[in-house]
Amino acid sequence: MPFVRIDALRADAERLDALGRAVHDALVETIGFPPNDRFQVLTSHDGTSGMLRYDDYLGVPRDDGIVYVALTMRSGRTPAQKQALYRRIAELAEEYAGTEPRNVFITLTENESADWSFGHGVAQYVEG
Repeated sequence: MPFVRIDALRADAERLDALGRAVHDALVETIGFPPNDRFQVLTSHDGTSGMLRYDDYLGVPRDDGIVYVALTMRSGRTPAQKQALYRRIAELAEEYAGTEPRNVFITLTENESADWSFGHGVAQYVEG
């Protein structure tokens, strides 16, 4: 049940799809999410009306190949699992979409079971 948002500059449908697959495959491989558990919003920004901004924070040189990946999922993963996930997303983004690992910026936000509704106005993870 991860919810994934991916934002990239001037990305065509093929590149957005490749980035979405990279993140999904990494979540399946490193965290163990089911293969059919995919909820993603993939957005390309044209650089004028929709911009992405970045600097070389922490000495990481970025360019217009930057990709922002925002993950939301229930809490409970260890720091080691998160590190493995970040590493695998960067590897697969390069393999599938040609995105340099230095340009893969990832945030992970955790929440609790009651914070999810998958339809019908019901929090399916809450018992009773």
